[in-house]
Amino acid sequence: MEKQFLYQKYDVLSKRISKDIPSFVKENLNPSFELRPYQIEAFSRFFDYYTNYEEKEIPIHLLFNMATGSGKTLIMAGLILYLYEQGYRNFLFFVNSNNIIEKTKDNFMNTLSGKFLFSQKIFFKNQEVKINPVDNFEGINNDDINICFTTIQKLHSDLHNEKENSLTFEDFKDKKIVLLADEAHHNNAQTKAKAKNGEELIESLSFENTVEKVLNTNFANLLLEFTATLDFWNKDIETKYLHKILYKYDLIHFRQ
Repeated sequence: MEKQFLYQKYDVLSKRISKDIPSFVKENLNPSFELRPYQIEAFSRFFDYYTNYEEKEIPIHLLFNMATGSGKTLIMAGLILYLYEQGYRNFLFFVNSNNIIEKTKDNFMNTLSGKFLFSQKIFFKNQEVKINPVDNFEGINNDDINICFTTIQKLHSDLHNEKENSLTFEDFKDKKIVLLADEAHHNNAQTKAKAKNGEELIESLSFENTVEKVLNTNFANLLLEFTATLDFWNKDIETKYLHKILYKYDLIHFRQ
C-alpha cells in the first residue's frame, strides 16, 4: 500500500470538516487582514486534528508547508489565540535568523506597525489579555500570552549552558509550551545526515536533538513548524514528516 502523508488524508477529509473559525480567533486578529480561503483551510485542519483526529501523535508535532508570502505568520497568530483558549499561555518562537526574529516581534508586538497581526486589544470572555515578550517562563503572568523569541542557535546554547534569566530545561517540565518554529527546514540536519558522514553536521545535529528534547519534556507540549521548503525527495525527511505535514500549500498552489 502506498504511503499517504497526513496532508493527503486531509485533502480527502477537507470536505467533511468544519470551516468555521471561532469568533475569539477572528475578533482578536487584525481586521485589516481578511482571512483567505487557504488560510481558513489551514486553521480548520489544525482545529480538527487537535480536537477530533483519532490517530494523532502525542506530543503533537505538525508542519505547515506553505509558500513564502502566503501568510504563515498570520496562521501562527491565529493558532496562538486558539491555543490560549485551550489553556496554553507560554509560546516559544524560534528560527535560525535574527532578522526574522525582529520582523516577527514587530508583527506580534508593535501595534503601530502596518503588519501588526492582532487586534489593538485582545479580549477573551470580556477580559483583556496582553502579549508579553519574555526571556524565560519563570514568574510570568498566567492570564496573558507570553512569547519568548529566540534563534535556534541561542536556544541550544542557553539550554546546554545555563545562565541567569535564560531558558533552561526546567522551564519546560512543569509548564506546557507551544513551540513555533519558522524556516523549520533548517532544523533537520540530523535527519538529513542519516545517509551522510561529516563533522560539520555535528553542531546542527544537536539543534534538532535539542528541539526534540524540549518537545518531549511534557506530553502537553506542541511543536508547530512552518516552512516553504521541505526536501520531499529525502527518504528520511519523508519518514519523519509522513504523519506531521498537516497542510501543503506550496508555490504552485499559491501562484494559482
